[in-house]
Amino acid sequence: MKMKWKNVFGGIILTVLIVSGCSKKGGDFKYVKIDGSSTVFPISEAVAEEFRKKDANIRVTVGIAGTGGGFKKFCAGETDISDASRPIKPSEVELCQKNNIGYIELPVAYDGLTIVINPKNTWAKHITVQELKKLWQPAAQDKIKTWNQVRAGWPNRPIHLYGPGVDSGTYDYFTEAIVGKEHASRGDFTASEDDNVLVQGVSTDEEALGFFGLAYYEENKNKLKPLPVDDENNANGRGPVAASMETVMDGTYQPLSRPIFIYVNQKALNRPEVSQYVQYYLENAAVLSREVGYIPLSKKAYALAQKRVEKRITGSLFEGHGSQVGVQIDVVLEKSLQ
Repeated sequence: MKMKWKNVFGGIILTVLIVSGCSKKGGDFKYVKIDGSSTVFPISEAVAEEFRKKDANIRVTVGIAGTGGGFKKFCAGETDISDASRPIKPSEVELCQKNNIGYIELPVAYDGLTIVINPKNTWAKHITVQELKKLWQPAAQDKIKTWNQVRAGWPNRPIHLYGPGVDSGTYDYFTEAIVGKEHASRGDFTASEDDNVLVQGVSTDEEALGFFGLAYYEENKNKLKPLPVDDENNANGRGPVAASMETVMDGTYQPLSRPIFIYVNQKALNRPEVSQYVQYYLENAAVLSREVGYIPLSKKAYALAQKRVEKRITGSLFEGHGSQVGVQIDVVLEKSLQ
């Protein structure tokens, strides 16, 4: 299967067309409602498209409200599944508890946050974690405005920043990994929940720097330039490392590699159409995540996730604390089943 989602909104249109084009005379449609992260969207949409071939009488809809926006709907009982590019946060745990929404947290793939610049940028060859912090921390607002303020030797030219909106799990993870505190950053950057808007911005702005998920870089790498990241602690032993499937999978792209998730409403899982979709998701996530530009978990991780579903183990692997850096999914999944 080739990747068909040239942009997120195109993906939504695709979902509607697929759904409206299939019907069975005399049969009632069953629905699986999904919303949340635009990062996880391509995987859930790919699974939905393939799943439809098994039963054309089940309609799966996938939205892109962002991780935070998705949890608001999910914890209000409006959706069956929430796509999330970071673990659930304390405020969201509280909202779900308030509305008696139990959930099963399931990691489905790995992603790397790619730092990107315009291809016409000839001066930046790599960037350090400390330089990223200097650039993005709250104190940088209205102060760090030019490239040479980030690193001596870079030109005295304006630097224009692009990043996911504050409802995005990608934004949350980036701020935790780089700034050291989730949801803490300067506010004077071009923000969008649609990663394709960010791609468009960086690709047409010679003085731009932005970040978003690896899959969106891979889909647009002909018009973007990745900026390798040096973790400075020599944890990877390789100096500056560029985001790629290989470096995310082997753990050398740090600290900007992360797991991504789906959250399943516990009660909704009792409906056959939801249960079947989740089972199909875990059985096919390895293949489909790779096809749309993400990095599969290990076979062991998917098997352990399936056991969480079978045993109806609710709650978060991360105790509802939100973004976590340097997570080993196999280890936390195994621990949750003990």
